[in-house]
Amino acid sequence: MPFGLYLLGLAVFAQGTSEFMLSGLVPDIAREMGVSVPAAGSLTSAFAAGMVVGAPLMAVLARRWSRRTALLGFLGAFLVVHVVGAVTDSFAVLLVTRVVGALANAGFLAVAVVTAVAMVDADAKGRATSVLLGGVTVACVAGVPGGAVLGQLWGWRAAFWAVVVLSVPALFAIVRSVPGGVSGAARASVRDEVRALREPRLQVALLLGALVNGATFCTFTYLAPLITSVARLGEAWVPLVLALFGFGSFVGVAVAGRIADARPGRVLVGAGVALLVGWGLLGLTAGNPVAAVVLAFVQGVLSFGVGSTLISRVLYEAAEAPTLAGGFATAAFNVGGALGPWLGGLAIGAGLGYRSPVWMSAVLVGLALVVGRAARRTGALAVRVSNGAHADSAHVDGVRSDDSGRALGQPME
Repeated sequence: MPFGLYLLGLAVFAQGTSEFMLSGLVPDIAREMGVSVPAAGSLTSAFAAGMVVGAPLMAVLARRWSRRTALLGFLGAFLVVHVVGAVTDSFAVLLVTRVVGALANAGFLAVAVVTAVAMVDADAKGRATSVLLGGVTVACVAGVPGGAVLGQLWGWRAAFWAVVVLSVPALFAIVRSVPGGVSGAARASVRDEVRALREPRLQVALLLGALVNGATFCTFTYLAPLITSVARLGEAWVPLVLALFGFGSFVGVAVAGRIADARPGRVLVGAGVALLVGWGLLGLTAGNPVAAVVLAFVQGVLSFGVGSTLISRVLYEAAEAPTLAGGFATAAFNVGGALGPWLGGLAIGAGLGYRSPVWMSAVLVGLALVVGRAARRTGALAVRVSNGAHADSAHVDGVRSDDSGRALGQPME
C-alpha cells in the first residue's frame, strides 16, 4: 500500500476521534449543559445527519477542485468548528458545530475514499478501504478512550481541544502526500454518475451498510451508561471498554481487508449472523461485567468487519461513479450513524433502560439479514468483485458463479 494512503488514515483518525469520542463524554456533557442523556446523545446523531447530507453534496462541490485543495479545505473547516465547540457554553451552538463539522468531515471522507482507491490497483479496493478505515478504528482504540480520560480529568472540552491538536499534523501530511492536480474523474458528468448509482446491487449494498452501521452506533453511543449502570463497573472502566471495542474494530477491519476483495460472501454471511447473535448475547448478559467487556471487543470485530466489507462492495459496484461513490458510501453509513443513536435514545427515553439500545442493534442487524436474503432471491444482490488483473473477464452479466458473488443474507453452500 502507498505510504500516502497511511497519511490519509492519519487525518481520518483525527476526524474519527471527534465523531466517536462523545460515547465517553455524553454523561458529562448532559450534566454541564443541563440536558438529558438522550439529548446529549443526539449530538452523535446530529454529526451523522450532517455526514449524510454533506457527503454527496460536498463530493459534487469538490469535483472541480484538486484533491489536495479539497482535503485541506475540508480539514481546515473541521479544525475551526472544533475550536468553537470547545469554548461555547450553549448546547445549541455545540449542536450546530457538530453539524458543520460533520459537513466538513463528510466532504473530506468522500474525497479521501476516491483518492485512496485511485492509489491502488483496481482489484485492491478492499485493502485500500481497510487502510483508510484503519484511521477510524485507531480512533476507537486510542482517540475515543483518550477523550474519555481527558473528560474525566479536565472536562469534556479538553477532548475537543485534543481533536484540534490532532488535526494540525494531518494538514501537513496532506500537503506532502496528496498530488495537487484535478482528478480525471471530474470529466464524467454528475448526471452520468447519478445514473450509475441507480444500479440495484449498489442500492442494496448501501441499504445494508446503513442498517449494520445503525446497529453499531445504536449501542456504541450509549456504551458508557451501559457499562456503569447495567454492568455496574466504575467510570474508570469506560475508557478501557471503549478501547476494547476500538481494538476489536481494528482487528475486524484488518482481517476483512485481506479477504473482502476475493471472498466477501464469507465475511458478510458468517460475520453477519455472528453479529446478530452477539448483540443478543450482550442484551442478555450486560449485567455480567466479564461478559459485557468480552462482548464489547467481539462486537467491535464483527461490526467493523462487516461494515468495511460493505463499503468495499459499494466501491466495486460504483466503478462508473468515481466521484460520487465515496460520497454515497459515506452518506449511507452515516444514515445508520444517525438512525442508531436516535433509536437508542427513543428506547431509553421510553423507560426501557440502557440495555434497550443493544436490543435495537439486534433488530437492525436482523433486518439487514432479511433484506440481504430477499435481495439475493430476486437477483438484486449478486455482487461483482475484482479478483486479480483479469477479474472482469470472469463476469457473466456482472455476476460471478463462485463464492465471491455471495452477499449478506445469502446461504452458504
